[in-house]
This record gives sequence, structure tokens and C-alpha cells, in this order.
Amino acid sequence: MENAFTIAAYVVAGVLFILSLGGLSGQESAKRAVWYGIVGMALAVFATLVGPGSGLWLLSIVLIAAGGIIGYYVAMRVQMTEMPQLVAAMHSLVGLAAVFVGFNAEMTINLVEAAKAAGESVEGTFALLVAKKEPIEIAILKVELSLGIWIGAVTFTGSVIAYGKLAGKVTSAATKLPGGHALNAGAAVLSLICLVWYLNTGAMFPLLILTLAALFIGYHLIMGIGGADMPVVVSMLNSYSGWAAAAIGFSLGNDLLIVVGALVGSSGAILSYIMCKAMNRSFISVILGGFGGAAGPAMEVEGEQIAIEADGVATALDEADSIVIIPGYGMAVAQAQQNVAELTRRLRAKGKEVRFAIHPVAGRLPGHMNVLLAEAKVPYDIVLEMDEINDDFPDTDVAIVIGSNDIVNPAAQEDPNSPIAGMPVLECWKAKQVFVSKRGQGTGYSGIENPLFFKENTRMFYGDAKASLDKLLTMIE
Repeated sequence: MENAFTIAAYVVAGVLFILSLGGLSGQESAKRAVWYGIVGMALAVFATLVGPGSGLWLLSIVLIAAGGIIGYYVAMRVQMTEMPQLVAAMHSLVGLAAVFVGFNAEMTINLVEAAKAAGESVEGTFALLVAKKEPIEIAILKVELSLGIWIGAVTFTGSVIAYGKLAGKVTSAATKLPGGHALNAGAAVLSLICLVWYLNTGAMFPLLILTLAALFIGYHLIMGIGGADMPVVVSMLNSYSGWAAAAIGFSLGNDLLIVVGALVGSSGAILSYIMCKAMNRSFISVILGGFGGAAGPAMEVEGEQIAIEADGVATALDEADSIVIIPGYGMAVAQAQQNVAELTRRLRAKGKEVRFAIHPVAGRLPGHMNVLLAEAKVPYDIVLEMDEINDDFPDTDVAIVIGSNDIVNPAAQEDPNSPIAGMPVLECWKAKQVFVSKRGQGTGYSGIENPLFFKENTRMFYGDAKASLDKLLTMIE
């Protein structure tokens, strides 16, 4: 059979990608799952290089080597705290690739039609593929490339803005232009009009307008989403990049790209839905920028934040039997996970029950805290999800919050006007004592005040998390 090796390799690669996604659902199997993905991608690239359209070997090798070097440099340089914005940046490249492939397909269609009219032959694998298509198949290809360009353009600018918000280069507040959702709806309608225009005329101009409208939608959509929803945004953009890749696959007639794009698109959409459910948010409302601003004035927070020093925390931990640690993005910024792991080891050696409580959207990336704790070799069996541990806080002697804000904010339950009203949170304030490791008295990334810091059983352990834990560790032998 023609191209039998490529087809077989694509099937094996597709199976490996499915195994990789399945393995990433558990911490114990995640490392093996990553290797499945690496092997699957290497096989897919090799099969593509030696399959139909093979050639331009020098250029291919140069581009692969350049990509590998850049990837290695970025992987070695980027800290775990920068991983969310790196993921957003990678999504933007997938979207941009979809736009380029779509326009390349359109130009190829025009070249083939011009060659046919002049009675000339065409060269190139893709051009030959297009030349064999019937008019109805060309029309379908135009729909596919249009969708690929539109999804890719939305993904590109949306991911760039997400990167800016996560990196602190763009305000994390929900920001919309005058007209709000009406602008997005108008751009979507304009895109649809341009699609019909393009399909009826085949002109490049409506495709360009469609692209500009999609670029605006991506920009304005993500600008309208507040910082508290950024983990969902990252997951959502992951889904968009998958559908963009699938659209590329349809345009190029590449079955593996279609399969992989569908896997990434559907898994990203499912994860986004799960996260929205965990936040008690409407998925549609979040992705349309419906959250991020309060419906009315927020409840006034009364009281004062009471500070405590390391010796006071050490005394409380020495007297406690059950301890729950709640890590957040502040722990990642301070790179304090190793200190947290060492504190855990020392407390467990004293016979104390130490567990970790992980909120589904802790950090700025799904699974962010799990990765950090696994990196520090914290045992998997003491790392529990919110639903597994929330009911245990009333029986907990000490809860330690390290760099978390929104996920431990009682305003989600107490203030109907809070931007996070209704969001399930870790109810750590129900513990007998709460210690919050925090740099200062700021409101955090999302800009929402936290009444937890003012409660009578809460003490603020101010300072850099790593430095604070260093001091605390000297007092716990």
C-alpha cells in the first residue's frame, strides 16, 4: 500500500498520544506519560519527513535543529513560576501557524487554478493534492482553511494577552472597550459575513478582514477576563490551539494532525469545564469575559491583620497534632517548595499528621501546585484535592497558607458582591489556628481583599516564603 509506513507510524503515534493524555491524569504515571508523548512526537516527525512530500532535507534539518536548540534553551531557562506564561506563548505559536497554513492553502488554490487556466502543470505535494480535487472539495477546503485562520487568529492574540496578564506586563483586571460584548458580537458577525463573501468570490480581501476581526476578538475576549479566571483561560486557549491544529490537519489532509488536534481541543475543553465547575462559574460566562468585576460594592472588611514571628509559629506547630498546608502561587514565586517539603518531613518525623490541600485552580496553571510538590518529593498520598479535605478543617489544629489568596477567601461564601462569589474555596478559617505566609498586606494577583487575613484565629507570617520557612526550620528539629 502506498505510504503504508507513514500511515502505520501515524496510528502508533496517535495511540501514544492517547496514552500520554491518559497518564497525565495521575501524578504517579505522569512521568511515563510524558515519555509516551515524546516518543509519539518523534515518530510522527520522522514519519512526516520520510513520507509523502519528503524533500528539502537541508532546510528541514536546519529548522528542526534550530527549534530543538531554542526549545532546550527555553526549557532550561524558564522557572516553574513562569510556566503558565510559557504555555500561553506556545499556544500563540500554534494559532499563528494555523493562520499561516490557512493563507498558504488559499494561495496554493489560486496558483493551481491559474495553472489549470493556462494549461500548465503544478509542482509540490500539496499543490498536486489540490489539483486533484473536485470543485465541491475545493469549496470544503476553503471552509476548512477559513475556520483554521479564524480559530488560529483568535488563539494567537488571546494567548499573547494571556501571556501579558500572567507575566504582569498587562493589567490583570477585567478590561473592556466601550461597547463590551457588543464589540465581540459585531466582530463575530463580521467574520461570518466575510466567510460567505470569501466562499462566493474566492477573493483574498474578505479573508484578510476575517483575520483582522478574529485577531480583535482574541484580544478583546481575554482582556475582558479577570485575573481570578486566568487558570481557566490558559486551559481554554489550550483547547483553542488544539482545534486550530485540527483545522491545519484538515487543510493539509494530514490525519495525525486532525487526531492530535481533536485530542488537545477536546481535553482542553473538558478541563476548562471541570475547572469552571470547581469555581462554580458558568463556562460560557467566563470565556465571554462575564466575570472579573463585582455586581455591586464589595463588603467592608473589618479588623486588623495581626503579625506573628517564626517562634510563635514553631510553638503552635509543636503543640499541634494535625496540620494542613495550602500552597499557592506565592510559594512558586519564592521557590519555597523544597523548604515546605523539609518542614513536612520534620513534622511527620515528630508523629504529626501533615497533609496538603490543593484547590483545582491553585496557581496560574492547572496542576501547578501538584507539579511543584512532586518536584520537592512530597509523598503523593498526603496531597489531597479540595473535595477530599475541606470537611476536615474543623478538626485541624493548624492550617498554613503559603502564598494563596483567592482560593482561601471566605468572601466567596460571605459576600454576594465579591468577584469570586459562589466559588468553592478551601475553608481553612475553620481550623483552630491559621498562619498565612505572605510578603505584605497587598490584595494579590486578582486584586480582591481577603477577610481571612483579618479573622481572630489568623496570624500573618510576613516575609518571603522561602526566607520565612528557613527561619522556621531552624526552630523545628
